[in-house]
Amino acid sequence: MQSLRVLLGKPKDLRDTRVFQHMTLAAFFAWVGLGADGLSSSAYGPEEAFRQLGEHTYLAIALAAAMAATVFILCSSYSRIIEMFPTGGGGYLVTSKLLGAGAGVVSGCALMVDYVLTISVSVAAGSSAIFAFLPPELEPFKLGFALAMIVVMIVLNLRGVKESVLALTPIFLTFLITHVVLIVGVLTVHLADVAPVSQQMGESFSRDLSTIGLGGMALIVARAYALGGGTYTGIEAISNGMGMMREPRVQTGKRTMLLMGSSLAFTAAGLLLAYLLLDLRPSPDQPMNATLAKEFAASWHVGGMDVGYAFVILTLLSEGALLFVAAQSGFVAGPAVLATMAIDSWFPRQFAVLSEQLTIRNGIYLMGGGALATLLYTRGDVHQLVVMYSINVFLAFTMSNLAMTRHWLGVRDDARRGRALATHASAVAVCATVLVTTSVQKFAEGGWLTIVLTSAVVWLAYRVRAHYKAVGEKVRKLDESLQAELAASAPPLRPAEEAAEARAVAMDPEAPTAVVLVGGYSGLGVHTLLEITRIFPTEFRQAVFISAAIVDTGAFKGVSELDALRQNVEQGLGRYVEFARARLGWAADYDLVVGTDAVFELERMCRQVYLRFPRSVFFAGSSSCVNPPGGIGCCTTRRRSPCSAACSSTGCRW
Repeated sequence: MQSLRVLLGKPKDLRDTRVFQHMTLAAFFAWVGLGADGLSSSAYGPEEAFRQLGEHTYLAIALAAAMAATVFILCSSYSRIIEMFPTGGGGYLVTSKLLGAGAGVVSGCALMVDYVLTISVSVAAGSSAIFAFLPPELEPFKLGFALAMIVVMIVLNLRGVKESVLALTPIFLTFLITHVVLIVGVLTVHLADVAPVSQQMGESFSRDLSTIGLGGMALIVARAYALGGGTYTGIEAISNGMGMMREPRVQTGKRTMLLMGSSLAFTAAGLLLAYLLLDLRPSPDQPMNATLAKEFAASWHVGGMDVGYAFVILTLLSEGALLFVAAQSGFVAGPAVLATMAIDSWFPRQFAVLSEQLTIRNGIYLMGGGALATLLYTRGDVHQLVVMYSINVFLAFTMSNLAMTRHWLGVRDDARRGRALATHASAVAVCATVLVTTSVQKFAEGGWLTIVLTSAVVWLAYRVRAHYKAVGEKVRKLDESLQAELAASAPPLRPAEEAAEARAVAMDPEAPTAVVLVGGYSGLGVHTLLEITRIFPTEFRQAVFISAAIVDTGAFKGVSELDALRQNVEQGLGRYVEFARARLGWAADYDLVVGTDAVFELERMCRQVYLRFPRSVFFAGSSSCVNPPGGIGCCTTRRRSPCSAACSSTGCRW
């Protein structure tokens, strides 16, 4: 246990008002943790688009302009989503609210699969970049290295989101600095080459105009644009991870979106123009960014030192390492979307539970486990993973912007309507084009697997939702029947004088005390209390009601939400206390704890209550109990089912 504590870090104290400041991210760190996914796509997106141009490389100018415009259109559309849905959930929440639950679950499941693949493709591509500099005989260890890196990232994220982001910040900054130097340096140093390059472009344009025409050139650009759609992946991560943003959330989220959009547009468009200016051609042996860095810096020498080679190595290593940073968005935004859907009963509620470190532990395990499985299945094949990855990204993009377009079509008296409609309609056209083109052309190369996998997750979500609906209906009927039974059999209200006397009676530490573990105020809780009076008619004359206010991702949004959660639980406990005093004439009190683990917190509280009242018997109601007392149990051993415990009037011994 101690070694695990060292590995994962100390538990975080929910009573500390600074915990939210510590857990949330300012715009810069959110840019690192969530924006790296988008920025890292410049390692493969622009190159894939440039490859599709073939011999028509002069069209890279139009392609660069289209890419930069698309980045800003998507960022603008998601900034508006952030304004409307500031608590996070992104594509899932906006689609659910504006298009309906069915569309929402498809969008949410697509995002979940997407974030698993985000981790897989980022780690696989990063491993490939690093192993490109190592001796060829180490190549068989590349897949094992990638799997080990995912395990390391799982541990980092279990320690906490901010801790993992801080650890990866130096890599992010190194990538940013080296690529700014690379792009600006190429465009500046080779400025004199603009004239001859422009002449060649003019000649190529005239030749193609007479052979394939404007329509043919437009189709080439459109195909390259669509198949380079991996460039835009990751833009939605910020709206999905709004729960991690520091207050004021909307402003922080929009600043983060601006930082990511500007850096991605500059990097993607700048790389395309640099390829064109240096007249580079794709190589099967090495990435184009590696060729670009070598062409730019290979001749640098200072005092006999080969600083150019060092710059090339640093640039390419930072690019490979940034891909590991990009996997972070899968561990941050993926569990957040999963938790939001779990709160809505599409997935088991355990995926909304927080750990002692206030991380979405089960979601991190699922994202990491899914990434390990996909890496093993594809053997780390980056090209197959990118195809699988892109389809779900643009499915979620299309559905989110379609939902926002529908919303603004119904708005009549808002001055922002025209601009918002233009933004979201443009985003729908762009994303739908990329989605259809990629799905059709890459179906046999892994696209079919993404479609099958996402469909399976959607089916599973509906099964889970049906289960919760059936259980909820049974619980509702049980509570109704118990309420009806209590209305007929509960003791009448005591006269006002007796009730007032019961309220004034202090709890006696030496008296036998019934300690009742309850949730919210319900027929089951009151039924448990009345069963105690029937089984032990003369034993008890006082009771303590205890409950745990469990903080999940739905409640962990600020100090005010925690206060509201505590007040809600206190109101239910107060009703139990009043029932015991007014109906039974007992002395009564309550106690509660706010935490993340119900079993751990209740066990700790039971120990504290037992120290105050040594003659305590602990009772818990359960609709599934079949023991003779008739639906109640007595907790006598730690972490033991109430149904299997034996009751004793002499008190529970820990």
